[in-house]
Amino acid sequence: MKYVKLGRTDLKVPEICLGTMTWGNQNTEKDGHAQMDYALDQGVNFFDTAEMYAIPPSPETSGKTEAIIGTWFKARGNRDKVILASKICGRHPLITWTRDADSGTEVNRAQIKEAIEKSLKRLQTDYIDIYQIHWPDRPLALFGGTLGEPPKDVEINEIGDQLRAFQELVDEGKIRHLGLSNETAWGVMKFVTLAEAAGLPRVVSIQNAYNLVNRTFEQDLAETCMNEEVAGLPYSPLGQGYLSGKYRDGALPKGSRKERDNRLQRYEGVNSQEAINAYVDLAKVHGLDPSQMALQFCISRPFNTSTIIGASTMEQLKTDIGSADITLSEEVLNGIAAIHKRYPNPCP
Repeated sequence: MKYVKLGRTDLKVPEICLGTMTWGNQNTEKDGHAQMDYALDQGVNFFDTAEMYAIPPSPETSGKTEAIIGTWFKARGNRDKVILASKICGRHPLITWTRDADSGTEVNRAQIKEAIEKSLKRLQTDYIDIYQIHWPDRPLALFGGTLGEPPKDVEINEIGDQLRAFQELVDEGKIRHLGLSNETAWGVMKFVTLAEAAGLPRVVSIQNAYNLVNRTFEQDLAETCMNEEVAGLPYSPLGQGYLSGKYRDGALPKGSRKERDNRLQRYEGVNSQEAINAYVDLAKVHGLDPSQMALQFCISRPFNTSTIIGASTMEQLKTDIGSADITLSEEVLNGIAAIHKRYPNPCP
């Protein structure tokens, strides 16, 4: 496993990060512990979670993933062996079950304080290496949706105020670094410039969707992150499983996320199936596993530091981690470029 310096930090992370959002819903505590054992044995010592996991979000499953990681830390006694990332919810008026006041989530000082204390308790640790804002506090088109005209009556929390609240957590030793997720190039630059001007925590990473059928990150965020040394941590590198080919021609594997939750419409738009099939076929022509080809493509991009994988079975996990060991030939990369030119970003 190759390790890469994360932004301007002193952290060296593996090219693959273990995502955890199915633990507590699609996967049991036993499954989660087995995945962490295997990943760590393979050199994957970077785990990513969030206060709202497991997914799909609900009052019943909220916080369960962090709790599973916490029981693993307690049982193994190896917190010092893992680089841990978690997230605080951004603004959402309908996610009311994570806060004691039963209010919608937002990124203000009081909620930041409450969120970190609850996460640390569930995780059974006294610090988080990278604490990320799961999505922005301001109104924004997210997860493939469209915003339309921004609402005029929403009083957002200023980025400077957010940074000052996170500074308190750094000073208390509860977080080491600050990261972003589902952010824009404008947002990254605002966080960076305000932090530098005021001597506040400078964001070290950004976690956005990126895969063969959604390369919108390349349009402006890649330039921003490379020049500002903000590490890319792409999530959904398999397009929620579509790029593995398992949903091809309407297939619906038993126990899959689509069969369980039917929430994958982001990958079912115009030209999406044609593009996905083309990538799967390209992999097979060259004797590659489609999942490993898709993952290695993400790993090999210069603006990505660690690619976040997620697996519901040990077989999937082994395949995904194995993608770090393959190399994409010039012929494969040319084939990917040709498909992208024909079907540019069908699943933004």
